[in-house]
Amino acid sequence: MSSKNNQLLNPALWTGNLFTGQWTAAKGGTLVVREPATGEVLAEVGQANAADVDSAINTAIAAQRGWAKVAPRERAAIFRRAAALLQEHFDELAMWVVRETGGIVAKGQLEIGEAIELFNMAAAMQHENQGIVLPSQAGRLSYAKRVPHGVVGVISPFNVPLVLSMRAVGPALAAGNAVLLKPDPQTPVSGGLIIASVLQAAGLPAGVLHVLPGGAEAGSVLCESPLVKMIAFTGSTAVGRMVAEAAGRHLKKVTVELGGKSPLLILDDADLDVAASNAAWGAFLHQGQICMASGRILVQESIAAEFTRCLVAKAAQLPVGNPATEQVALGPLISERQRDRTHAIIHDSIAAGAKLEAGGSYDRLFYQPTVLSNVKPGMRAYHEEVFGPCASLITFKTDDEAVAIANDTEYGLSAGIITADVGRAMRLGERIDSGMLHINDQTVNDECCNPFGGRGCSGNGGNVGGPTNWENFSQLRWVTVQSAAHPYPF
Repeated sequence: MSSKNNQLLNPALWTGNLFTGQWTAAKGGTLVVREPATGEVLAEVGQANAADVDSAINTAIAAQRGWAKVAPRERAAIFRRAAALLQEHFDELAMWVVRETGGIVAKGQLEIGEAIELFNMAAAMQHENQGIVLPSQAGRLSYAKRVPHGVVGVISPFNVPLVLSMRAVGPALAAGNAVLLKPDPQTPVSGGLIIASVLQAAGLPAGVLHVLPGGAEAGSVLCESPLVKMIAFTGSTAVGRMVAEAAGRHLKKVTVELGGKSPLLILDDADLDVAASNAAWGAFLHQGQICMASGRILVQESIAAEFTRCLVAKAAQLPVGNPATEQVALGPLISERQRDRTHAIIHDSIAAGAKLEAGGSYDRLFYQPTVLSNVKPGMRAYHEEVFGPCASLITFKTDDEAVAIANDTEYGLSAGIITADVGRAMRLGERIDSGMLHINDQTVNDECCNPFGGRGCSGNGGNVGGPTNWENFSQLRWVTVQSAAHPYPF
């Protein structure tokens, strides 16, 4: 446990500053960060503008050349020291995540724990195979070697900011790239400045990592600069489209992990209490502000009434409040904008014929866990990603109908099936168009070592994490070697 006399983070360093390997005054001014539960000012960090990003790009290019030459064991040692610092200051950092994101304490602890794992995975990458020997003619050595892209831009969201930043920052640095990280301006500490503080203390060379909180102006420079060779974006589908378009014009590599409207299928042989527990977790965890949230809960018609009663009972028992000071299950939504959007989707759907079974109201940014039944095509709760604590119940009669409803969406991120018959679930799962599938589990799952990605409007068909890290953050360079040059017929 961290003591107040041994704090890792020093907010005085952030005031008006960006991280460029050192704390540097921002040309773009100051960004005020408020705790969503209280409105209290948590930090006043530097806000990056176009000039800040341009300067960071040039610094990163120079630093990357040296970083790529650092011996693998030395790089691994830096990542391990960073992991150890996170562990040493676990409680301090977890509470920053809680207060800045509005997540419950367990969610803050999860983010620190996963970041530790991601740093250790970055260290392990240093000892993995980084190329292949290829067949060729006698006397000729032919091989392909992993080489870094150069400078990688990372744009991360507010909901799980530390993990979703680290998921790209860790492997990008491990592959020998320099990184320009633009965390969401609502969560710049959890999404970036924690990482900067830890890596600076762990001995990362100056200029290899830059943390540039800012808005669309900063993001546009990252996407449009020909000197930034890759963009790794996590966020909404609407913004992801713009990022991919801007980056694509410059032919740079792009990974986009976007939103979802993930189906959770409850089959007629399911244990209803267990199924309701899964549905509540998948729909209400972190106030529903998770891309993998169980956005559509498909319940077989014969059990729908009883299942609804079970889920409503669970929703009614979930306390909502300030997670930093109370024992609660749900904290605040991140902003008034997100609260108002959630409220509009719920009540527009009720006006269109959905039935409000629980919730549907709020106090400040604290939204009650909400259950809607009789959700039908054409309603906003059927089609749109709510990103709020709303369980939308949709009934089906047959397995074929369940598959049709599950696939009736522009998204394709995650899917879950709850049933006593695993074979039936596997047959159904094969027909559901999603990037990830969880049998006898809800839709919110990630273990760092797994390939993570969606289809359709949930992503561009790729994956991030685990076995895809080298593939994403480096390029294979083909090399041939002969003992001497030989003449050709010309």
